[in-house]
Amino acid sequence: MQLRLYDTLSREKKILRTPTAEKPITMYVCGPTVYGRAHIGNARPAVVFDVLFRLLRHMHGADNVRYARNITDIDDKIMAKAVAENRSPQSVAREFEALYLQDMEKLGCLLPDFCPRATEHIEGAHGMIAMVEALIARGAAYAADGHVLFEVAKFDRYGELSRRPMDEMIAGARVEVAPYKRAPADFVLWKPSTDDQPGWDSPWGRGRPGWHLECSSMIRRVLAEETIDIHGGGLDLQFPHHENERAQSCAAHAGTELARIWMHNGFLTIGDEKMSKSLGNIITPNELMEAGWPGEVLRLALLSAHYRQPLSWTESLLQQSKSVLDRLYRRKADGLVVDSAPAPALFDDLNTPQSLAALPAGTDVLGLGQMDAALWFQGAAAMDDIQPQLAQYQRARADKDWKTADSIREALAAEGIALSVAKDGSVSWRRL
Repeated sequence: MQLRLYDTLSREKKILRTPTAEKPITMYVCGPTVYGRAHIGNARPAVVFDVLFRLLRHMHGADNVRYARNITDIDDKIMAKAVAENRSPQSVAREFEALYLQDMEKLGCLLPDFCPRATEHIEGAHGMIAMVEALIARGAAYAADGHVLFEVAKFDRYGELSRRPMDEMIAGARVEVAPYKRAPADFVLWKPSTDDQPGWDSPWGRGRPGWHLECSSMIRRVLAEETIDIHGGGLDLQFPHHENERAQSCAAHAGTELARIWMHNGFLTIGDEKMSKSLGNIITPNELMEAGWPGEVLRLALLSAHYRQPLSWTESLLQQSKSVLDRLYRRKADGLVVDSAPAPALFDDLNTPQSLAALPAGTDVLGLGQMDAALWFQGAAAMDDIQPQLAQYQRARADKDWKTADSIREALAAEGIALSVAKDGSVSWRRL
């Protein structure tokens, strides 16, 4: 069966090519900037593209698929956190990289074939400095005031991915105004570092790469292709990140397209607002799992809407997802057949809602039903058992009945369960 995927650039579904031994399917997905714990919205692309990774491996075999998801471990936000906590940027990056990988594993995501760190691909052949040099040599970039910038006017296909007027794109992205720019839309490829900031020696002085440059270089270096099959990420990356990636990669490689298919997943919302750290309305997978929701419940919830559509995150969504998995595991416990073959809907632009309607078909490709049934119900029973006590604890706190609240907390602690109260008053639990 052929796999058809929606391409953001052409605005149409495209048939993915069949790989060969010499040319496996190549997929790159933009990973996290590691300065804090990933929220559940950050987890959506990891889970969506994990399903695609599993489907491609099912279709063609593991040897014919190469999947890379990067780690951005050099960034101003990482450096700011390091200064605030009096530690090195590297220690911040390594801490949250490890936590990200741990959280994604608990959501059932397979480890990609490659997890390149930006700091390990700055120097050398096809590294970031070499790409900047190539762009300057081709007349697509210029050095100014210790910076190197990509000159957008030199790439006549700029804006095709976003399909919005230039002034609207610039306003929406809050593009930095700087006197050394030839035009407002020109973006930074290389910027100077102070003595106390991470930096690398370059022809333009000691400095560090711009965010957009990092992915273009790692794609070329890790996947060894100028044109990859699939480039994925969240809708928020379409502009400016992916637009800029495409421009600099095409310019560096004599006009060759960066990707045959561009894929973008929709936003995850809380109420009517996109979940984001800047709005302060985030909730992390770790917090949800500590509150007793299994990772598979979170995974199913993230797959419940088509990946290109927005997804509203609610308590009822989690409850519905848990009920679906309870039925699946009950079937498994009863020794009934659970079909691992993917549902046909997955081949039509990764239609997970229709695939979920076909459960118990396609469990392996969806990454569901992976636990032992007995262990699943032990966990489910524990969560059901604790709900009445959590409700009593919350009522006691609301009534300022601290004696009752303390006794409930102590009784749960004796059973190996710790309670924690968030700033908004919500209560979560974890096993000690």
